[in-house]
Amino acid sequence: MDITEVPVSQDNKGKKKKNKTPKKKKSVSQEGDGGGEGGGVETKEEKMETSEPAAAAFPPTFSVSEIKNKQRRHLMFMKLKQEKRKQKMQLKKKKKKERDALGDKAPPKEVPKTIENQRVYDETTVDPEDEEIAFDEGTDEFSAYFNGLTNPKVLITTSDRPRGRTVRFCEQLATVIPNAHVYYRRGLALKRVIPQCVARNFTYLMVINEDRKVPNGLVLCHLPEGPTAHFRVSSVRLRKEMKRRGKDPTEHSPEVILNNFTTRLGHSLGRLFAALFPQDPQFVGRQVATFHNQRDFIFFRFHRYIFKNEKKVGIQELGPRFTLKLRSLQKGTFDSKFGEYEWVHKRHEMDACRRKFHL
Repeated sequence: MDITEVPVSQDNKGKKKKNKTPKKKKSVSQEGDGGGEGGGVETKEEKMETSEPAAAAFPPTFSVSEIKNKQRRHLMFMKLKQEKRKQKMQLKKKKKKERDALGDKAPPKEVPKTIENQRVYDETTVDPEDEEIAFDEGTDEFSAYFNGLTNPKVLITTSDRPRGRTVRFCEQLATVIPNAHVYYRRGLALKRVIPQCVARNFTYLMVINEDRKVPNGLVLCHLPEGPTAHFRVSSVRLRKEMKRRGKDPTEHSPEVILNNFTTRLGHSLGRLFAALFPQDPQFVGRQVATFHNQRDFIFFRFHRYIFKNEKKVGIQELGPRFTLKLRSLQKGTFDSKFGEYEWVHKRHEMDACRRKFHL
């Protein structure tokens, strides 16, 4: 059989290549064959332009919350967080170098904005040099204590059928407050307990309430004329639950520190807490009871301090610790039905603005 060779023209070859390859590649090869260097540069730019949209993983308005996979979303969030932290640290180091280079000519540090320094001004803020406030302090229910006429004597009791944790909390409070006595409630109403306390010269009645075996409330009644404060108790930690605590406190009278009680309401609460402790602290014991008010939460801590040298002081927490939130302040002794309330916490009205505080 004779085989005849069919000549293939260059046009046919080009057609076959045209079918196999896209138009852009053909134009690139033609420009490169005939044209010189200029055509090659243009083709590289075209390739870069075509590759950029393919390399972009997310649209410009992408957010991590749009990722449906939980693990992938968490990883992306952690990466973004690390990048922000690195940028923040770099900016901080840069500012520090600039401050070191300028020396005394460096601009003052910027004060960060916090809820405390952006607080809404309260009209009832106390001025210690105000004559009206000095007159009120001289005639209020605590004047006898601050004038040295009475010594504090505290009765601590619980709600009916207290559990072990609440009982231990009361016992540890009795070691913090000098001249405090713990009594079992025995199902008596507070209206019957208060006259007995007044007859036995008690100046305070403290009632610890509990819910689900956990202390959750505190009623503090000043005797014999009031006032009565009701607090919500949270974050209670007993001595055994605290790490690196010191030895049990001694019987010395502690020093008392009251922080950030600036309004009229806060000032009266500060006097209420101060009257729990004797006025003459025994500095030999080196013990301090602190009531720190921050954003209307009152944090209680009990420490022992020691002077290491002329400049350094070491502190050691003794416990217990807890947090108080004022619910109401009532004039006179405890009376849930006919009592006159001086202040009541209304959550939906008073907590609408986060920068407004009442203590």
